[in-house]
Amino acid sequence: MRDVYNAVQMKWDRVAKPIDGLGRFEKIICKIGAVKGSTDFSTDKKAAVIFCSDNGIVEEGVAQTDSGVTAAVCANIYKGEATSSKMARVAGADCFAVDVGMRYDAPAHFINKISQGTKNFRHERAMTPLQARQAVSCGCEMIGKLGEKYDIIAVGEMGIGNTTTASACGAAVLGKRAEEVTGRGSGLADEQYHNKINIINEALDKYAPSKNIYDILSCVGGYDIGAMAGAFIGAKKYGVPVIADGAVSMAALLLARLEERDITDYVIASHRGKEPLSAIALESLGLDAVISGELALGEGTGGIMLFPLLDMAMAVYNNKTFDELGIESYKR
Repeated sequence: MRDVYNAVQMKWDRVAKPIDGLGRFEKIICKIGAVKGSTDFSTDKKAAVIFCSDNGIVEEGVAQTDSGVTAAVCANIYKGEATSSKMARVAGADCFAVDVGMRYDAPAHFINKISQGTKNFRHERAMTPLQARQAVSCGCEMIGKLGEKYDIIAVGEMGIGNTTTASACGAAVLGKRAEEVTGRGSGLADEQYHNKINIINEALDKYAPSKNIYDILSCVGGYDIGAMAGAFIGAKKYGVPVIADGAVSMAALLLARLEERDITDYVIASHRGKEPLSAIALESLGLDAVISGELALGEGTGGIMLFPLLDMAMAVYNNKTFDELGIESYKR
């Protein structure tokens, strides 16, 4: 991969513009080329895949709404009416909903329902180790399936209560307490927020999960997080560049790194989200997101927002070279 990365960078240096003129976007294009194994590649065919599932922990009042909202948003993605769908349309991307474990049935492009939501991890483990493996496998194989048609894929999630599961997973991987990584999600009041923190800490102390992707998922995870972790693993397996979204997908990426230490070579960070876990995870993963807009919407919207920026960077990458224009080139 490093040889291809360097070759893409050399091609950048021949393009008629100042050296490193597009900054971090040049590095992202180098990474995409390295994943694809070529200096001549396209990102024209774009997709967003949104993994939808429910979390039993919502029974503890950690979210403002109930699980019915998950199914409603999934149905809107399917109909092309969700926020992610609207943004994807503007970006020239196709947007797919995957039911990986919603409590209620709703239309989706792909049905891979493991169960009708996870268990309430305050009282019992969220899922079995087998279910954790099924979630990871679902995400991995989804990248394999979509990667046959699309050049680049953004991943996201929809699942009421999943900032709680994400904070729990992130804290477990990073060895932190809940208060260090947990935000207010969709806008919790003080009492709900402190309840959320206490519940996560209680669960981590109770289960003491090992630094293993399946153990952490089975203790405090969600199917959406497991599926996104699998999608990142699939990026490496199938040679498809995958874009991560905010805090929930960062938790998934932290888990994926437990399985594949070099996983960040295949994943692009889109934005630094509003939840504390987002910035903490980015630093731990050694990733530098290019969008910093305090986004906290989910549904892969940060990754989708990156698509048009990458289109512009690719337009420059494929522009005339100094040699073609008969101009003396800049030297690195």
